[in-house]
Amino acid sequence: MKERFDEWQGIKLMKARLLLILSLVCLFLGCSGEKPHETERLAGKAQAQSRQAELLIFGAMSLTDALTEISQRFEAARNVKVYCSFAGSTTLQRQIEKGAPADVFISASPRQVDTLQQGGWIREDTRRSILYNQLVLVVPVNSSMTLNDLRTLTQPSIQRIAIGEPNSVPAGIYGKEALMHLGIWEVVQPKLVPGADVRATLAYVESGEVDVGIVYRTDAAISRKVKIVAQFPNSTHSPIVYPAAVIRDTAHEALARAFVTYLQTSEAAGIFEKYGFSVVP
Repeated sequence: MKERFDEWQGIKLMKARLLLILSLVCLFLGCSGEKPHETERLAGKAQAQSRQAELLIFGAMSLTDALTEISQRFEAARNVKVYCSFAGSTTLQRQIEKGAPADVFISASPRQVDTLQQGGWIREDTRRSILYNQLVLVVPVNSSMTLNDLRTLTQPSIQRIAIGEPNSVPAGIYGKEALMHLGIWEVVQPKLVPGADVRATLAYVESGEVDVGIVYRTDAAISRKVKIVAQFPNSTHSPIVYPAAVIRDTAHEALARAFVTYLQTSEAAGIFEKYGFSVVP
């Protein structure tokens, strides 16, 4: 995330320079007869206008491909610039709580948005459930493994199981719920290799570092290096719902609201479905 924060800092620096130039221009106008408060008003207005055409979207890592394409469509339609930052949902939640300059947050689980809502970090009236996903078990594409019963994860032949960090990463939390529901959590726990996010978990499987991995169906769909061998029944874990909301302190409220609305359009739905998501009616 350091690189993304460096990018934000660069954006801030450019805005600061622009404000300085505008202030100098306004100061010159002030010397020509403008009142001091009018100079400040003009500088503030110019700075606000410079921000109107930008949005920073915080999105769960599993949304990387779909949300990147959707953001590009929104950019073209609105003639604005949309920056996307992808990471584990809990990581993004904590960054927002620390004041990261996000305008919209889309999580892979309601839990993170619930926490932000309780802390007053989002505009509650903008919260919308956008997508559904499914939890699957994947293996390297050249693996000969077959799995007719998920409980066979306890077999000695399966030694390493990749999973999102089960106490913070939504995919890992759902995975833990499913393994507990199946009654095999205690047995397989020593085999688990936790990932910082679901894409890191997928990478473990792609590289052959683990025997199997627990990821979302959408992540398995974008990789040619893994194949799905089983799906966890929806009854084994909480519904995998992706909520979106506008951040309370956004400087671009109208545009942020428009982006959340756009996520619910038929055009956005087509993109989400292309990447394997199910759209909430």
